[in-house]
Amino acid sequence: MNITSNISLKPYNTFGMDVTAKYFAAVKSVEDIQDVLLDPVCINHEKIILGGGSNVLFTSNIEALIIKNEIPGIELLNQDEEHVYIKVGAGVNWHQFVMYCIENNYSGVENLALIPGNIGASPMQNIGAYGVEIKDVFHSLEAVSMQDKNLVTFHHKDCAFDYRESVFKNKYKNQFIITSVTYRLNKTPHYNISYGAIGAELEKMNVQDVSIQSIAKAVMNIRTSKLPDPKIIGNAGSFFKNPEISSTHFNNLKKYFPDIVGYSKSDDTVKVAAGWLIEQCGWKGYREGDAGCYDKQSLVLVNYGHAKGIDIFSLSEKIMESVHQKFDIFLHREVNIF
Repeated sequence: MNITSNISLKPYNTFGMDVTAKYFAAVKSVEDIQDVLLDPVCINHEKIILGGGSNVLFTSNIEALIIKNEIPGIELLNQDEEHVYIKVGAGVNWHQFVMYCIENNYSGVENLALIPGNIGASPMQNIGAYGVEIKDVFHSLEAVSMQDKNLVTFHHKDCAFDYRESVFKNKYKNQFIITSVTYRLNKTPHYNISYGAIGAELEKMNVQDVSIQSIAKAVMNIRTSKLPDPKIIGNAGSFFKNPEISSTHFNNLKKYFPDIVGYSKSDDTVKVAAGWLIEQCGWKGYREGDAGCYDKQSLVLVNYGHAKGIDIFSLSEKIMESVHQKFDIFLHREVNIF
């Protein structure tokens, strides 16, 4: 397995940060991963697993070994009367997989069209959008243990899925390299258009008979209308998570901010729209050099060309502080900082 030195990571992160990795290895199979893990360079250095690079912010050169997961493959494993089980390599582009499902009339991921990144990150982050999360279609995954190099299977109950969370971001952080994910998809469509923006977009599109194709198209229209293309403006999608606060806190805020946007998760908890909070603090469209807060979606921090990672990070700190001061709410970053 070839490990190279002093590689620019600019092509490998959607923020377009031009930092250097001391060591870099691209892996395309389980065997590649096992070989890398046995290499003296790997044994003696910190390891960072990189997929599509759409959820990372590099703030300096990386002294670690970057293991770039490029494992390919989409395979129909099994099916029954209601479901199909599709095994996908961790290095496959997420949107490519969604389009594969749309073309084959497999329902379940159409609401997740155009999310950047690769398959391997989907269960790790429990990615989600427009009323659907990975936990809704997840069946199992395989991952190599970084300790004993064995291939391990994780089922749904093993993953501890939560909002943008899983066991791989907590208990097993930096302990496994995901190699494939198996999804359980529906043969008969179960439409989820409860998210208001989808219904409005379908109406705008004059859709008479809803289909997974029309839902995917609606989602893509919505995303492209308010999210920048990272090939043109560097970004990592939503930079912050939507915070969850107590119902009491939310009701108190509503007295002073009657337009505050929130969604009840239970009798005791409300999920608040982070984008609304940030916009109320005056950050939407703000720019400091080449680091900015996107003018169409305040959840998205952007690199307009020559911003450094530390510039984006510093802007995020200022945003978090202002939201805390105004609303007594702590924002948490969704993007991983290195």
